[in-house]
Formats: sequence, structure tokens, C-alpha cells
Amino acid sequence: MTSEIGFDFLFLRPPSPSHIYPTIRKFVQSVITRFVTFVFRPTFMKTIAVLTSGGDSPGMNACLRAVVRTAIHEGLNVYGVRYGYDGLMNGDFLKMDARSVANIIHRGGTILKTARSKKFLTLEGRQQAKEQLEKFGIEGVVAIGGDGTFRGAVALSEICTIPFVGCPGTIDNDLVGTDFTIGYDTAINTVIEAVDKIRDTAESHNRLFIVEVMGRDAGLIALYSGIGSGAEGILIPETKNDLEVLLARLGERQREKHSRIIIVAEGDEAGGAFAVEKAVKEKFPEFDIRVSILGHIQRGGSPTCMERVNASRMGYAAVGALLSGKSHVMIGIVDRKIKFTPFKDAIKHLEEPDPLLMKMVDILAR
Repeated sequence: MTSEIGFDFLFLRPPSPSHIYPTIRKFVQSVITRFVTFVFRPTFMKTIAVLTSGGDSPGMNACLRAVVRTAIHEGLNVYGVRYGYDGLMNGDFLKMDARSVANIIHRGGTILKTARSKKFLTLEGRQQAKEQLEKFGIEGVVAIGGDGTFRGAVALSEICTIPFVGCPGTIDNDLVGTDFTIGYDTAINTVIEAVDKIRDTAESHNRLFIVEVMGRDAGLIALYSGIGSGAEGILIPETKNDLEVLLARLGERQREKHSRIIIVAEGDEAGGAFAVEKAVKEKFPEFDIRVSILGHIQRGGSPTCMERVNASRMGYAAVGALLSGKSHVMIGIVDRKIKFTPFKDAIKHLEEPDPLLMKMVDILAR
């Protein structure tokens, strides 16, 4: 179909103003927006760095990709820092472009690698990191990681004025200021997939399986994966005496069931899956019990679609936050909207789980 503008051209008539004006208006608005952004930036940044630190989590690569490509779109130079704060101290910087992050959105882990740095905890280590940042002309840093990553940025700020913006990369979902951290959605889906397979063999043998998942301080992986997999019991660090409740429940109504799945967070006060197995065996010697510890498979795997979208949104927003003058804030998504939370407020929290969820677990486990 010939457009109206094209039709006018064929008959040698100029396009009508109603067609030209919107195009001109959009162009002018775009020029004004870029001019205002350039003029009113608190500092005109030219070079930023991005690093991944602490425990790896699925979706870190998606976030990294968004940071690099957004920064390039804004005319910035971008360096990737390998091995987290260790690389920051040792000057392990890698110049990145759009091709550097091609074909990584679907990959778990982090192409920049990560590490837990003891030396960075010292003043000498942080001074070394500051010198490397200055050497490479870094004017802003995006740090993708969890509680320890943000604490490190806060400590560095005592001797360094370079702004840091954080993206919450941890499978534990234990930071204030975001509904979901990068890696959490994939981790709980990994647990559910594993438990679904374990239930098949539990059903075949009339066994009780005790499945241990990650969660040293927070039990959100156990709670949500337990609900999603239909577990008969969930033990998490945030609740006390839940082992006694579990034993009572098993005695009251679960002897006739063909299979039973108990999800235990590694940090539960009972002492982990093997301690729970011992307690259940002493109470119910007739039960055929097996223990399965899922371990680090929860950290790996291709990130889910939701993970990739959320991580991309956070990485995109992190660059914008640096360019608008924000510093030492974590990018989060709350009620589907981007939220900025100061590092000091985003640090790991230990809250009581939603009592309605715990009640629901009890009801649905019958």
C-alpha cells in the first residue's frame, strides 16, 4: 500500500504539515533531551567499569550485557574488571565493546569471573584498588553482587570518591530494596526441577526424602521452592522449633502417604539435612529415609526469561544512575518499578517469613 506521503510525492504535491510536524517535533525533542542530559550531568563521565563479585548467580551475564551496551550507547568507555575486587586491586581490567558481551545473555555464571577477596578487607588492599581505578581513569563503577559486594563499596568510599552503583546479584534474595535479586528465580526453578525428579523415585519406593538447599542465613529458596514443589515440610533459619512441628505433623497425618518431601535450608537451626534425618529416624524408625543435598547446581544453569529481563532492566538503570549523579545505591525492582536503595539500607536482612505463606504450607501439605 502506498503511504499518504508517498502518494503526495507521486503527484508532485508536498507532504501535508500533519505528516511532517510530528517527525520534526520528535527530532527536536530528541536533540533537546540529549543537550539537557549533557549540560546538567553532575559530572561528564567518559569511562566506567563493571565487575561481578561474591557468589555467582544466573543472570549476572545478562546484567553485564545491559551495562556494557547501555554505556556504549551513551558514549562511554567501558572496562570489565575480572575476578571482582581482587581484579580491582590487581589492575585486571579488560576494555569492552558491544561484541564483548555478544551471546552471553543465556549463559549462567559470569564471563568476568568472580572471587571473594580477603585482601580487599584491609586498608592496604582498598588503597591499591583506588590507585588502579585512578590509573585507568575510571569515573564510575557498576558492581554486580550481594551483601559483601556492597559492603566493600561502602568501605572503599572512605578513601575514594568514585561513585559506585550496585545490581543485586545473589540467589538468596536476601537484600532490602528489590522484590527479586538476580539469580533467585532461576535457583528456585532449578530446585523445583530437581525435587520433581526426586519425588518420582520417592513415590516408587514409598520413601521420605530430605532435600537440603542453599540458604545459610535466609530461607527464601527453601520456602518458595518448597511451596512450588508441594513439599510436606519446610525448615528455614528464620523460624524456630520447626523441627518439632515437622515431627508432630509426620506423626499426625502422614504415615499413609506414598512419598514425602522435606525441604531444609542449610542454615536451619536443626543443623542441616543429615541432622533432620537423624531426628526423624529416631522418632519414626519405620520410615525409609534418604537425603539429597542439591549444592551448587542451584548457582548454575541458563537464567529464566524473567531473570534475563529483570537483570537487563537493572543493568540499564545502573548506567543511568551513574550518569544522573547517583552514588552508592542499589538498583532494585519493587512492584515492577525501578527503585534506588542506599547500600547501607540494602545490606542483607533477616526477616520473619510471611506468616500467611507458612500457614499455607501447613494447609497444603495435608
